[in-house]
Amino acid sequence: MILLSELGSLVLAEPMFGRLKKRYPHADIYMLLFDRNRQVLDLLSVVKPENILTIRDDCAMHMLIDLWHSLRRIRIIGIDTVIDCELFARCSALISGCSGALRRIGFHRHSQEGLYRGSFHTSRVLYNPYRHLSLQLISLVDAIESRETPRSKSDLQTGPFIPPTFLPDFGEVDRELAQLHYDYPQIVGKRLVLLYPSGGLLPIRAWPLESFVTVSKALLQDGCAVGVIGLPEDRSLAESLLRACENNTLCINLAGYTRSIRHLLCIFERSDLLITNDGGPGQVAAMTDIPTIVFFGPETPLLYGSWSRFAHVFYTPLPCSPCLTAYNHRTSPCDGDNQCLQRITPESVLSKARELLLNRFAQPASQRPDEHVA
Repeated sequence: MILLSELGSLVLAEPMFGRLKKRYPHADIYMLLFDRNRQVLDLLSVVKPENILTIRDDCAMHMLIDLWHSLRRIRIIGIDTVIDCELFARCSALISGCSGALRRIGFHRHSQEGLYRGSFHTSRVLYNPYRHLSLQLISLVDAIESRETPRSKSDLQTGPFIPPTFLPDFGEVDRELAQLHYDYPQIVGKRLVLLYPSGGLLPIRAWPLESFVTVSKALLQDGCAVGVIGLPEDRSLAESLLRACENNTLCINLAGYTRSIRHLLCIFERSDLLITNDGGPGQVAAMTDIPTIVFFGPETPLLYGSWSRFAHVFYTPLPCSPCLTAYNHRTSPCDGDNQCLQRITPESVLSKARELLLNRFAQPASQRPDEHVA
């Protein structure tokens, strides 16, 4: 199976792995993905660690070296079926063609618009832009033995699916939270709201920073602690938010603080709310019970929304939204003017945040995350 690029898509792909194991319980499943996303795959526990092949994408040389070794191993193993889970990526189509597998399954544009992917796939599945990604990926499994045209006409599940659950090691959450409280003693006993203001690889997916600032100031006045999460390269963005909040000591910079996805999930276990742009944090949050507010606009929750029952989506369906699709290789005509996100008001988000916090705070004390801290 090839699913290179999207961290969040791995969580949404979990139902596909379930379908595959149900249909082929004795099959050996191998997975090829970018090395930076392996942590999520390890958390899902759907592929044996020794069957995971990774490619570094930090530079062209590393990518070519890892790709060569991965393809060599694939051909030595003798893979008989490749499922290319990328939408219209040419690289993954080429990899499947070089794998030596007799059956190569992937999405194809057929008579629709879309990027040409060559003739590397032997089973070409019609990409359906009106179905959730989880259902789309399941259709790839259903196409393995299908002889119909187009492939995969079997009845599909319509969801909702139950997201995978984060299973920490014994004492892991307590250890991580004890360290968090040691590093930031001012948040002890406070309700903790996490913010992810970065757009990641697609800045157009970001809700305006000034809107995050407005919500942060109000939550700080409510007596909450606010933590800004992100990658190390997001620290300057987080510092800008902290400065706008007048360096309130209850507003802390956690960008780059977490060592791994597991570490981040442990902090989710302590937190009372996550407010995030569309991206990886919103998807992996589904593995915990943290209430989550997710902003969509350039992409649609109908295709990429979390299956978590604790997730609340803000989405303004303007005539031009969504503008990022598999057909245009996520190239937006908005030139950064993402009105679909700018029109989501801080007041509406703050109202929903307070509602979710109130519901969270109304839980019995034995069910609150703070009770797990030694």
